[in-house]
Amino acid sequence: MAWELLLWIVAFLGIIALVAVDAYQLICLSDLESDYINPYDCSARINGVVIPEFILQGILSGLFLLTWQLIPFLLMAPITYFHLQTFLKRKHLMDVTEIFRQIDGQKEIQGG
Repeated sequence: MAWELLLWIVAFLGIIALVAVDAYQLICLSDLESDYINPYDCSARINGVVIPEFILQGILSGLFLLTWQLIPFLLMAPITYFHLQTFLKRKHLMDVTEIFRQIDGQKEIQGG
């Protein structure tokens, strides 16, 4: 029973971290739109947190699967699949030269 409590504490902290990373990415995109930062800095900041976000999402999904917490696993499986597909198609990184064309699409993906 103690391991289950530990799992949920780790999952809670992990999900808070994922939300914080998404908020950080949205703030970077908003700052770029408002012309507070340049495209190079924005893409460097966003690209720096994409892979850790994917890894954390995969770890949480794996933990839920290994502990047979099927409902949380099934809730996280679609976004994990989406992250895997964007990584395999190499569309997970922001391109400096096309960042202004990608802003609206990235904001929709991030939830803003």
